[in-house]
Amino acid sequence: MAVAEPIIMPGYQGEAIHGPYDDPDGDSDADSGVPDNSDTSVEAAFELFGAAAPRGWRVELIEGEIYVTPPANGEHEEIVSRLNRQIIRKDPDDFLFTYTGIGLTVPGASKTGHVIPDLVVAPEGSFDDEKQWHDTQTVLLVAEVTSPGTADRDREKKIRGYARAGIPVYLLIDREEAEITIYSEPSGDDYAQAPKCKIGLTVPLPAPFGFELDTTKF
Repeated sequence: MAVAEPIIMPGYQGEAIHGPYDDPDGDSDADSGVPDNSDTSVEAAFELFGAAAPRGWRVELIEGEIYVTPPANGEHEEIVSRLNRQIIRKDPDDFLFTYTGIGLTVPGASKTGHVIPDLVVAPEGSFDDEKQWHDTQTVLLVAEVTSPGTADRDREKKIRGYARAGIPVYLLIDREEAEITIYSEPSGDDYAQAPKCKIGLTVPLPAPFGFELDTTKF
């Protein structure tokens, strides 16, 4: 089965955005009605793409590049759901909440970065507002489950934003490599700790969690 690939706008830095009536010969006059967006910043372009994306698609600004990704497949969502249930069940104090579809603002290569992790773990009430993009002060863990079209940025570019934001744990479930990486102890653009293990084993989560995840069904 073919996998839908994300649309990538690499390094967008203000190129003109044109519509369906562009003149391929480049000789249209100033009255053509085509807007001049030559001074559009990457952040402004990101807002345009976000407003135009179909419902359920993710639009992210990661390390200065805009990514538009279609909804994930069922296998991907099954893993996210299993991870979600385990974390909730292993929280004896009913303190942790898990969130999907939450937008986070992280430091990026451009002015800022906007990401939507597959799963976010934070205390209750952390996102009890009407904002689209949230700060990460209360975030305890973010998790990403790779797909063929997202694996490279999950493995590389998102690490930098999550580490800069000081998120304590980044859990990367890499389906293509059949392994899990547990990033912890953020320091600068990276994490000091990044042990890997094969999917199917029991995975210990570091502080502030201190419990294990069963990845047998991942």
